[in-house]
Amino acid sequence: MNVNEKPKMSTVGEHNKPKRILIIGGVAGGATAAARLRRLDEAAEITILEKGKYVSFANCGLPYFISRDIQKRSNLLLQTPEGFYSRYRVEVKTNTEAIEIKRSEKIVVARTSGDNQEIHYDKLLLAQGGSPVVPALPGVAKNHVFKLWTIPDMDRIHKFIEENKPTHAVIAGGGFIGLEMAEALSARGLKVTIVEAAPQVMISMDAEFGAMIKSGLEDHGIQIKTHVGLSEIKNNSVLLSDETELNADMVLLSIGTRPELALAKASGLKIGENGGLVVDETMRTNDPDIYAAGDMIEVVNKIHGRKVRIPLAGPANRQGRIAATNMLAGNMLYHGALGTSVVKLFDFTAASTGLSEKVAREAGFDVGISYVFRDHHVTYYPGSKPLALKLIYDKKTTRLLGGQAYGQAGVEKRIDVLATALHGRMTLEDLSELDLAYAPPYNGANDPVNLAAFIGLNHITEFSPLKTPFETLNELKNLENIILDVRTMGEQSKAPLHDALHIPADEIRDRLSEIPMNKTVFLLSKDGFLGHTTLQILKANGWTRVYNIAGGYLAARWVDGWNFHK
Repeated sequence: MNVNEKPKMSTVGEHNKPKRILIIGGVAGGATAAARLRRLDEAAEITILEKGKYVSFANCGLPYFISRDIQKRSNLLLQTPEGFYSRYRVEVKTNTEAIEIKRSEKIVVARTSGDNQEIHYDKLLLAQGGSPVVPALPGVAKNHVFKLWTIPDMDRIHKFIEENKPTHAVIAGGGFIGLEMAEALSARGLKVTIVEAAPQVMISMDAEFGAMIKSGLEDHGIQIKTHVGLSEIKNNSVLLSDETELNADMVLLSIGTRPELALAKASGLKIGENGGLVVDETMRTNDPDIYAAGDMIEVVNKIHGRKVRIPLAGPANRQGRIAATNMLAGNMLYHGALGTSVVKLFDFTAASTGLSEKVAREAGFDVGISYVFRDHHVTYYPGSKPLALKLIYDKKTTRLLGGQAYGQAGVEKRIDVLATALHGRMTLEDLSELDLAYAPPYNGANDPVNLAAFIGLNHITEFSPLKTPFETLNELKNLENIILDVRTMGEQSKAPLHDALHIPADEIRDRLSEIPMNKTVFLLSKDGFLGHTTLQILKANGWTRVYNIAGGYLAARWVDGWNFHK
């Protein structure tokens, strides 16, 4: 849509009646759509049906009320039905469930307190979101078992903690809500165990970042069990699938969400292969008068172009805005999402955007990766904190595919830079030239994003070829290959690697005769930098089969199979 183009607005003079717009779902996409509709058309009749008691609440803030970071419950209530009407002249019907869509008649049947009513519409927006998965386990209906999705869910958890003073909590699921609630319950004084059926927590990120997150949580007293699920919930404990029994005064279920599709399916609307409602670029379903937005729909992944589900608040709000515009005859297009996300974990932050390495490989890209382990600003300025950054790129085109980061400061800044770069389809060359703000309290003269791009370009041009820690393990199955550990004596002594030839980087030139030329040499340094400089020395002296291990020890330590001794 041209920024100067305004959608056609229905007026009382057009067919002598205002346009009737009905929205099912009053959180995130639905609430955003209602406000946008009113700004575009003062005459439209806008109605929101909300199944729950609350409309337009900050569902992403719920864990922070549990932790008491947010003290006032009212701060999470962004709008009320009365407020919606006063500000936007939008009628909000809470505790009202849409139970049927009569598409041919353009009628929605809604139920409030057992009574049904028929509501006519000209355009309909479905913004029902999703709901937590509740497994059919023995004991799942007990009073000390919770989920966290709505304000009443939050109230119930808070009241239980206040009144019952639980001491041990088990959280089933290591995704966003599970990890945020681990911190929240720990802040309330509970001993917390996370149980995750997958091999790692935060399955949307690559394995080494899952391992970093796990280690950081364990440092704060959170116990984590992976490769295991719940089998039974008892009165004061849970039984796991490996027959372990854990103390549990309270249990939180956070094992995933599913889109709310019962109404859409019953109405004959098209459901996609990934289990979400199908919409086009205008957010319209296969019914020309029904639009949809938010967690219930499938969207295009901007990197590989396939349809996926990305249940995040940012995309949902933008989808609601676009759907509202197009319901009023606009022509605004939604081009997809990147899945950019961030999570606070005590004093650490984890964030990602675009494709993970695993997903990029599954999508068929010729994947290259680069790591940077640097402080978030110059080390000589007080307060610098370590930052781990990973770029995923296509080696054929040098196009950026994704990024992940973990650390105590500067994490979201770098991921936002990478999200912007992904939106602009930027390459490693572009990233290497980014002119990012520098002053000692904020950054280095070369930002970690610049440095990661340099590393990737050095690999592609074969100036400094890389092998990932995982690739190196596979290569070492060939006995003709060796690891040359070039870490300093102090670095190596803290985490020695057996069966490696150790020659500190500063001694390489004087000890070249100790390095076999008839074998492939993999260089292990602390973070990859001394491996890079050593590689140039070996190349200049005739070595042809030599690789730098990407990220060095700081990356390899998180990969299964690397046996560093402490």
